[in-house]
Amino acid sequence: MMKRVMFALLLLAAILTGCSSGPDYTIKVTKDLYYQQDKASPFEIKVTENNKPATGLKVRAELSMASMDHGTTKATLTEGEKGTYSGEVNLSMSGKYEAAFTLEKGGKKTEKVMTVNVTKSKGVAMINGQWITNEDIAFYTLINKLQLEINREAAKKKYSGPQLEEELAYLDSQEKSAENKNQLLTQIIRLRSMALLAEEKGHKATDAEVEQAMHKARDQYNQFESTKALIQNYGEDRFWGIEKQQYKQIVLTQKVQKDLIDKIKKEHPSYGDQEVYYQAQQQYEDLLVSQVNSLKIEIL
Repeated sequence: MMKRVMFALLLLAAILTGCSSGPDYTIKVTKDLYYQQDKASPFEIKVTENNKPATGLKVRAELSMASMDHGTTKATLTEGEKGTYSGEVNLSMSGKYEAAFTLEKGGKKTEKVMTVNVTKSKGVAMINGQWITNEDIAFYTLINKLQLEINREAAKKKYSGPQLEEELAYLDSQEKSAENKNQLLTQIIRLRSMALLAEEKGHKATDAEVEQAMHKARDQYNQFESTKALIQNYGEDRFWGIEKQQYKQIVLTQKVQKDLIDKIKKEHPSYGDQEVYYQAQQQYEDLLVSQVNSLKIEIL
């Protein structure tokens, strides 16, 4: 209780003296703040002075819950571009917080106090407000493992002796990569970003197109006991329910790829298939970068 009273007094002092002790800065939280259990949360603000980015500041923040005493969280924020300052904060729970900022430059300090709302995280990232959940990450981990199993079976048919041992050892080494969270997140962002672009271009994935694509996947997975076992352990109905949504996005991205191939063939009728597909892949990657940059993507 005493800690709570002392923090309230500090906040009051900051309110009373902040504006007179230095420049009049304006602070805006630029990314929603989310509570993640047992994990620090990204925290970013933008500081302006007379509507211009305030640069060269030393920024410290202290966060305390507005309605209950869970102690104070301190953070030093590092300067980024155009007056942005960011860091990480270890929060005790979601809810309303009071944030006391100390901004220092040239020996002059300014203190500002504001209220910050902290929402409970529903996943690991967001694309235009849509969550990428822990279940999404788990599903993509399974997809990568299924592909590794398919590659193992293909290697057993193609190689023998030392060459087979070498190939299987290489595939075993890829297990950790298949579970790498950053790689999985990149896979999801790539697919969802281009599916969104396809929809922006007016493309649709019909039920028939999705079912046709899934039929090929079923046939491939059903060839091997190892892949069937992985799907059964995950839950077949659950797996194919999520897979249907994935294939809807895959069909959409394939339509973007076809647009590019048709465009290149029209513009360069003398190109062979290899050159067409190479150029299409290059343009697809350029489109992907442009699309990702146009979306609001938050990694937690």
